[in-house]
Amino acid sequence: MTLLPNTAFTHTALPGRVVFGRGTARTALAAELDALQARRILLIAGPAEAALARELCAPFADRIAATFTEVRPHVPLEAAERARQAAAGADAVLSIGGGSTTGTAKAVALTTGLPIAAVPTTYAGSEVTPVWGLTQDGRKTTGTDPRVLPRTVVYDPDLTLTLPVPLSAASGLNAMAHCVEAFWAPHRSPVSSAVAAEGIRALAAGLPAVATDPTDLAARTDLLLGAYLAGTAFAAAGSGLHHKICHVLGGAFDLPHAETHAIVLPHVLAFNAPAAPDALARISIAYGRPDPAAGLHDLGLRLGLPTGLRELGLREDDLDTVLDGILAVVPSDNPRPVTAAGLRTLLHAAWAGAHPHGEETTS
Repeated sequence: MTLLPNTAFTHTALPGRVVFGRGTARTALAAELDALQARRILLIAGPAEAALARELCAPFADRIAATFTEVRPHVPLEAAERARQAAAGADAVLSIGGGSTTGTAKAVALTTGLPIAAVPTTYAGSEVTPVWGLTQDGRKTTGTDPRVLPRTVVYDPDLTLTLPVPLSAASGLNAMAHCVEAFWAPHRSPVSSAVAAEGIRALAAGLPAVATDPTDLAARTDLLLGAYLAGTAFAAAGSGLHHKICHVLGGAFDLPHAETHAIVLPHVLAFNAPAAPDALARISIAYGRPDPAAGLHDLGLRLGLPTGLRELGLREDDLDTVLDGILAVVPSDNPRPVTAAGLRTLLHAAWAGAHPHGEETTS
């Protein structure tokens, strides 16, 4: 797409330091914490990353004032409150893990203002966004605040080599959703679209390769770079229909975050595509297929992911209970008007695991 000379837009470039490369979690992390003047650190890591976190923090173990491992998806308010209590006396937060771990660190920063250093082990992208989310009584609330944006992010592809293929695939498609949505989210701009397109290219290259060989370091690097670009695009462009659907479903039914995004993405893309031909053209070029909605659905099948929300335990009659909640938060400038009937059709297709163009799919 060529930008005309009179093109006008607003783009917010977010501050933050990124250190990217093999081995950086072991060679650069201490120096990055020094730059933050972190002397009493709250370490946040989920149970699966606890051993890794202890290993990475061994060179500066005397600076770890407290460790919080009660990480839960969608950051329930009660977990956030316990993490905030653990932060008493800390001067910085170190997050080592996936999106839920980063989200817990953000919950701490939201009320304490403590700086965050993040070391991602998945492709969540949350580490480069100022978006926070908390869940209470089955409702997930999100917002943006500059205090929750990590000051430093250390991306080390080595840390993703042991991420199982199903989790890698789901997390990578979650990152793909950030990129796709950036083309029609409320604060989109030519800058965020360019970043999103590069993210799609990197993710489309890395996902099939990692499925074939989970130890393919080049593919792991592509995915991690794609996740960084995806998060950056999402942070600038904002949250659209896809994320509104997934946040409401995830908060209401405690669905797994990445898998929910992976399932819903092709259906939202197919829904919006006819009303957003320019965005579709750029997504198609970046993804390398003329029909990216079908391509993403088929990729999920090849990667062995669930194709329908019903496979995550969601009942069909649950869908109508969240319809009004989703409609209430849909951006007014979504490319295609979202009616109750249209949203119901989209949700039922995603629940059933149907092909985004109507063909029933079985996994």
